[in-house]
Amino acid sequence: MKRRSLAFLGALMLGTCAEAAVIGTLQRYPGLKPAAIAVLPAERRTAWEEYLKRSVAAHKADMAVLEAERKGMKQFPGPPDASYHDKSMPLDKAPEWYGSEEARRIAGNIVSFQTPAGGWGKNQDFTKGPRLKGQMWVVFEKTARSQPQDYPNPAAVHWHYTGTIDNDATTTQLRFLAKTIAAAGEGDTAAWKASFLKGLDYLFAAELPSGGWPQIWPLEGGYSDAITYNDDAFANTASLLADVTENAGGFYGFVPAEARAKAKAAVKRARAVILSTQVVVHGTRTVWGQQHDALTLSPVAARNFEPAMLSATESADLLLFLMKLPDPSTEEVRAIHAAARWLQTAAIPDIAWEPDGDGRKLVAKPGAPRMWARFYDPQTMKPVFGDVDKTIHDNVNEISAERRAGYSWYNTGPEKALKQYAQWAKTHPAQ
Repeated sequence: MKRRSLAFLGALMLGTCAEAAVIGTLQRYPGLKPAAIAVLPAERRTAWEEYLKRSVAAHKADMAVLEAERKGMKQFPGPPDASYHDKSMPLDKAPEWYGSEEARRIAGNIVSFQTPAGGWGKNQDFTKGPRLKGQMWVVFEKTARSQPQDYPNPAAVHWHYTGTIDNDATTTQLRFLAKTIAAAGEGDTAAWKASFLKGLDYLFAAELPSGGWPQIWPLEGGYSDAITYNDDAFANTASLLADVTENAGGFYGFVPAEARAKAKAAVKRARAVILSTQVVVHGTRTVWGQQHDALTLSPVAARNFEPAMLSATESADLLLFLMKLPDPSTEEVRAIHAAARWLQTAAIPDIAWEPDGDGRKLVAKPGAPRMWARFYDPQTMKPVFGDVDKTIHDNVNEISAERRAGYSWYNTGPEKALKQYAQWAKTHPAQ
């Protein structure tokens, strides 16, 4: 690939204030709505109607359990403490550590915070103790107060992310439980096994009829209802189910054959929907968006500053998932080559995304490692940027300082996928 000249780069990316423009307005995705399902062909409609009913029932059941626990209580415990999953539920310890008292205690805490529907919340500290009677299962999302425009029902923020695969949630809890079960040997693992299988059932129930998973289940409405590639949510879930199917590492031998069969079928559907959602422009396969409408399979917008465009970072993560498949189909091989070509073309050399005292700014920097923008217009292949007021811009330096400081508009993330692709392509030639 020819390197773009700095002159071209300046015109394309840095621009001048006079050249910068608001090129559109973000349209928020409303989520899975009965009205959209009602117009589907009859052969598709029933499955989606049943899916919505299942979600509503699960949400009501969650609420009923908490209401029953709190009956007669004058004061309720506060929400659990927040943390990062990799700190409170490490997955990289030596095998014997998972048989330690510390690991067993964390496993017990994990079980106690499992929602009635079977999932878990995100960003939670599982080292602090088990759930108390009447306590919420998930942390209170501070952003629900600071950015209410991002939530479809701000008045019910205490139910936000009550069961999610965002930020490695649910899949991390399940992997941790599997490791503690394996380390326990003949010890008493009944509660952990029951929790793990309940978590699998949660993922099976949350799976969209199209294949893939929403960010949150039971559904909350809005962009979290979409097929969610963002932050590895989809890939983490599909990878876990693939490991369950294959008893990877010997951790999942306790899973019944029926559940393993369900996991295998879900992975098959996940692989199919990845192919179906790969965006085709003028007859050429490109990459994917952060989220895709589960009905139309088109990219959809998320938060006010996240437009319905192609996403380099999420596409690189999907590429890594696909390249790990032991048995890629002909179509998957073609999809991988196409996505890699797109990422090669979308790379931008000689720039830096640097702090400047007023958020961050994009600057020319000869010799700097190539980078990728977070979003690209599929028609022009040019980067685009959103702001909190839903405006879409063609110059990142013209959006608000708050958004320039608080989002990864440029990064080198896809480099890892392309390095792996260079090796993968040696044994999987283009067809």
